[in-house]
Amino acid sequence: MAIKESSINDLSQEDDDTNSSSSGSQSRGKSEANYSFPDQDNNTPPAEDVFININEGEEEEEGEEEEISKNDSTSKKEESKNDSTSEKEESKNDSSSEIEESKNEGVEAEPIPNTVPENEPFIVHSRMKNGYVPPKVVLYQAAINGDWRTAKSIFDADPSAITMKITVSEDTPLHIAVFANRISFVENLVELSSSSDLEIKNENGYTALLLAASSGVVKIAEVMVKKNPHLPNVYDAMKPSPVLVAVSHKHKDMASFLFYNTNFEALNSYEQIELLIATISSDYYDITLDILLKKPELATARLCLEQGCKGCQNWSDTALHVLSRKQSVIGSSSDSPWKRHVNSRFNRIYRKALMETLAHQVVEHIWNFLVQNLSPKELFDFIKTPSNLLHDAAKVGNVEFLKILIRSNPDLLWKIVNDQDKSIIHVAVENRQERVFSLIYELGGMKFCIANYHDRTNKYNILHLAGKLASQNHLNRVAGAALQMQRELLWFKEVEKISVPMHHEMRCADGLTPREIFTKEHRQLQKDGEEWMKKTASSCMVAATLVATIVFAAAFTVPGGNDDKDGIPILEQNKAFTVFIISDAAALVTSITSILVSLSIFTSRYAAEDFLVTLPWKLALELASLFVSIGFMTISFCATLFLVYHKTETKLPLVIAVVTIFPSVYFSLLHFELFTDIIRLVSWSNFSLKKSLGLF
Repeated sequence: MAIKESSINDLSQEDDDTNSSSSGSQSRGKSEANYSFPDQDNNTPPAEDVFININEGEEEEEGEEEEISKNDSTSKKEESKNDSTSEKEESKNDSSSEIEESKNEGVEAEPIPNTVPENEPFIVHSRMKNGYVPPKVVLYQAAINGDWRTAKSIFDADPSAITMKITVSEDTPLHIAVFANRISFVENLVELSSSSDLEIKNENGYTALLLAASSGVVKIAEVMVKKNPHLPNVYDAMKPSPVLVAVSHKHKDMASFLFYNTNFEALNSYEQIELLIATISSDYYDITLDILLKKPELATARLCLEQGCKGCQNWSDTALHVLSRKQSVIGSSSDSPWKRHVNSRFNRIYRKALMETLAHQVVEHIWNFLVQNLSPKELFDFIKTPSNLLHDAAKVGNVEFLKILIRSNPDLLWKIVNDQDKSIIHVAVENRQERVFSLIYELGGMKFCIANYHDRTNKYNILHLAGKLASQNHLNRVAGAALQMQRELLWFKEVEKISVPMHHEMRCADGLTPREIFTKEHRQLQKDGEEWMKKTASSCMVAATLVATIVFAAAFTVPGGNDDKDGIPILEQNKAFTVFIISDAAALVTSITSILVSLSIFTSRYAAEDFLVTLPWKLALELASLFVSIGFMTISFCATLFLVYHKTETKLPLVIAVVTIFPSVYFSLLHFELFTDIIRLVSWSNFSLKKSLGLF
């Protein structure tokens, strides 16, 4: 009879010692204790779904021991009567004991008969606290923890377990190991697998290589692709390809590896344009350039919003439209020689500069293809659909992109306008993009023609656009409401210089002139600027007052004291004393200057024009005076230390002097950005807007 428990092996030794005559019966029980996948025809669940309870096994052990003892006693009695018939009597006792066991239903359960053929593979179980784990769980735990020894024992017993579905999502052990980034486990498992095993997909249609692409571990992908070179092209039709997943997750090394191992021609047109746009979105312009070299006609391809549709109007962006919205990623046409040298020697330290150069080449490649293969009307339609890519570039300040396009076709600067008759210069003013606006200074007299455009519906000219309050993200380019107000005034003044005189008093549909629109929309910003200026001046004034108090007191308590006869400082001849008295006087003068400037800021009238030059310069002078006074106060303190310890050899004054410098430097660094913003904005119209960008 088959004994359905795995712990019988552990009890075999004890049974041998106590019941030596039953060794034959126990050996039969042990041989039948090996578990196999049950036949599907005998209505028993698969082996991987069988859960064996330890307690049930213990009950069966007790029943078996009782049965063995009964058999032994019966056989001994029959042997004393007739040795020749002992075997027959033993069999009778076995059958009678089984009948007795069936009658006694309340005592113990009848063991499950073993219907599994002896040639079925052995399945390794893992012992837990409360029972045995199904092989699926054992294999899952081994794969996710990288336990190859346990997994190998299962694969040796049952080779079909290599492709077993061990999760609800129908993941194989390879899927789980790849997901957990178990490189060594994957290497061993791939060696046991066939090339077709690597193409198995889970419930979501994902191969193990696609999971590796999302994780970015190139070593795992290399092992699988080496086994099956066709694997990068194995994926569901409505699912992304492995290379697209790697690009979308921004795994550069994985993306490069999979792209050069993927048959690009085998991808359909939708997948090709999708991959092209994904590489641009992830800034992988080396791959983008390779795709365009493989298939140049993708320069005109559009990504449809509905995959697989034909003839619909739901067209999305082209590659050039995506590039137009990439801010600060397009550089010059070539790297300098020293950059290329360093790049090759130090593993692409200047990778960002290299990608900017490649982005420039991508734009040139696409634009040249469009100019050569499209008529002027088709080209203008291409630029405007689905959005005006020139205006998109102007909104984000992508001036390098605009320069590439305008150099070959200068008419784009004034001929491409939107429904509101806005050129790229109007869009630049509206979005406060000074580098794009600077292009107008390279057009000579044509700049007045462009500035003359105005919205015929709302009657907004370019000066009206400058008078409107900029969006918050553009205002936040500088810190503080006062400096934001200054920046808005600078924009209005600069646009006023290029607009025709009649536009200065032109009224929009609301009946307001550009100046009236500016006053109305900036009223709250002006109020916030006044409050910010007063708070900043108040904080600086407190710090300057403390400095003035300290250095004023130090001037009358000179280190070393004074001579009692004539009142001359005793350490007057020491060089450190000269440093002390000069730095103390300078700190006093600059701190008082900072205090007086603060008072003038408090008493300002805070008119709109005051934010242009007067108030920013006062704030800059106040901050500069405070920085200088703190520096001189620190020098005065250090000189005092050297005077006190001038007759000793100790290094203590030097150490203290070095430590004392840090608070002063830290304070200056905290406010340095604010100080530089003020200086930059005051001189902004001279150094920023009129800077030549080399358009032609």
